Amino acid sequence: MEFLYEYGLFLAKAVTIVIAIMAVVVLVLASSMKNKAEKGELRLTDISDELLQLKHQLKEELLSKKQFKAYEKQVKADEKAADKADVTKGKVFVIDFKGSIDAGEVASLREEVTAILTIADKDDEVLVNVESGGGMVHGYGLASSQLDRLRQANIPLSICIDKVAASGGYMMACVANKVYAAPFAIVGSIGVVAQVPNFNRLLKKHDIDYEQHTAGDFKRTLTIFGENTDEGRAKFQQELEETHVLFKEFVGRYRPEMDIAKVATGEHWYGQQAIDLGLIDEISTSDDVILNLVKTHQVIKIRYQMKKKLADKIAHGASLSVNAVMNKLVERNQSV
Repeated sequence: MEFLYEYGLFLAKAVTIVIAIMAVVVLVLASSMKNKAEKGELRLTDISDELLQLKHQLKEELLSKKQFKAYEKQVKADEKAADKADVTKGKVFVIDFKGSIDAGEVASLREEVTAILTIADKDDEVLVNVESGGGMVHGYGLASSQLDRLRQANIPLSICIDKVAASGGYMMACVANKVYAAPFAIVGSIGVVAQVPNFNRLLKKHDIDYEQHTAGDFKRTLTIFGENTDEGRAKFQQELEETHVLFKEFVGRYRPEMDIAKVATGEHWYGQQAIDLGLIDEISTSDDVILNLVKTHQVIKIRYQMKKKLADKIAHGASLSVNAVMNKLVERNQSV
């Protein structure tokens, strides 16, 4: 009897665990299906209103009661005059683009640009804060094309570079009607680079054969595991040169006044140097640009936020942890 009792207890525990696991699986599947149905959402933030509230809070903190009452009275008078005049401010839509190697953020960018094109009026403008050291050609080519949609619609486009817009990042920046950069922002790097490791000698050393079959002489120019040929290397270099020519022509189309031969060497420059080379138009941070725009426009940040699956969230958390460790290691060995 004691054996049956223990067996029944064990069986009950086992069933409870199985049910709990099934419940978790159902929740994960439900969450996954919901994410598929709702890919993301558009969020708007009124920067003008946020700055106005900040100003109001600071005035209340720093002014005397009498001075603050006078300030509030003046604000109400200004609002009443604006309502009576029925003057509508133009809008400036602000987008943040922090690009990765594959420019995967273009998925959100295309939604943000489409939203702006849907609602923008003739007096509206767009400001994009670009931060990227570049990456895959096709990814940043598409990101640049998304910004060009604004140019084609005759919507004034400005780009701010606070930290870095190099290579593919500058491919995006050059599309703008006006480019701002902070004094020590990294700008330029109009060039193309490719690095391919080769393990063929290591495989041969251990008597490991590697076979690769292709149809077409240059379906694969260089290989990681096979033995590379001089013809393959020459073709690979030719493709890099052709991509560089396309890159230079693209930049030259949007900034024809710039000496493209002088800046398209793959080098990068700081903002203070870039303005003399014609890579940018003005030295300024995005903060100052926005503060000036608030005086004449309603500034609204627009963001399309992709909804992540549970697995993506876990992977993203792990990635942030690894990046934090790597950043600490870099900070120990670097200083300005």
